[in-house]
Amino acid sequence: MKESKWKTLFEIFAISTKLGLTSFGGPIAHLGYFHEEYIRRRKWLNEKSYADLVALCHFLPGPASSQAGIGIGLMRGGILGGLCAFIGFTFPSAIALMIFALILKELHIVDAGWIHGLKIVAAVVVAHAVIGMAQKLTPDRGRKAIALGALVVTLLWQHAFSQVVVMLLAAFIGFLLYKKVEEDTQTSLQVPISTRFAASCLLLFFGLLLFLPLLKVWTSSYWIGLFDSFYRSGSLVFGGGHVVLPLLEQEFVPTGMLTEKEFLAGYGAAQAVPGPLFTFASYIGAVMNGWAGGFVATCAIFLPAILLIFGTLPFWGKLRSNSKINGALMGIQAAVVGILIAAFYDPIWISSINRPIDFAFAAILFSMLAYWKIAPWIIVLTGAIGGLFL
Repeated sequence: MKESKWKTLFEIFAISTKLGLTSFGGPIAHLGYFHEEYIRRRKWLNEKSYADLVALCHFLPGPASSQAGIGIGLMRGGILGGLCAFIGFTFPSAIALMIFALILKELHIVDAGWIHGLKIVAAVVVAHAVIGMAQKLTPDRGRKAIALGALVVTLLWQHAFSQVVVMLLAAFIGFLLYKKVEEDTQTSLQVPISTRFAASCLLLFFGLLLFLPLLKVWTSSYWIGLFDSFYRSGSLVFGGGHVVLPLLEQEFVPTGMLTEKEFLAGYGAAQAVPGPLFTFASYIGAVMNGWAGGFVATCAIFLPAILLIFGTLPFWGKLRSNSKINGALMGIQAAVVGILIAAFYDPIWISSINRPIDFAFAAILFSMLAYWKIAPWIIVLTGAIGGLFL
């Protein structure tokens, strides 16, 4: 490999690591950080290319901000550039949450008052996400109706596959309602990978989604089962890290692999670290199986995002220009809002807001976050300290 190639890869890794250590505030904030660093300061992409990339990442399942970072690394340094961008942005928060999980287990502090404060923080963050996403993704009556239907079905039919069924129905309804909606869909992305490699990534994505559950049954391997659980969760999440909450909760809490207190404590802690919220999986894996579990969980939940961004970027221009596909995606995005509201109620609300004082404290934290625009890490610290007194 030429020296200039190594220099490019090191630059991608260094910049993405800096962003992984400093990007607080969730996926929308992350995209703002990316725009400032990659587009305005370094001019690695032009504005149109970045807008097209962000649009694709919002249409794919998985963590949108992580996929955008991977896409930028891919267009800057090829496949290795995409992987360097992923590692740099992801592993600071993943390691921090694994350390938190090990401390939590070692010191048995899951019932501490500050943990209750983190649960209230989780409720505040999800409430804020619900409002923002609803305004953007359900602007008309049709999409509001799709969101309402998704909310009702998800709450009343709590099954491992309920989200999948809701997404498929929403895609069909969106196709019927919005297939004639036309948008400006010209793309200017230049992707340095072949369509053959991209197709191989998509084939691997669907192959793992199909055969991992079968392999788990055939081998009865705990580690294959663990990998399958996180891979499936990462494959079926539209809307980012907040929507992965109900999938992971249904996957691990009812089975007894993780207590509800441990689950919500980790979700609250995930708000305190920079980087993608999907690294919440790192915490869950570490709670169950230490460093090894955390590493497997991290790789498994992000692998679908990597395969999908590698697999779809070369084809995005044609997909983006198809109004029928856009209509289906509009329905899916509306369903995300309903699923998120369901997650806000169960398990977050019913497990964290137990008394009037809890609600009052949550209202203060929400105002700090939504209206006073205070940094998320300050919200988390305030929640933890307030939980000690509550």
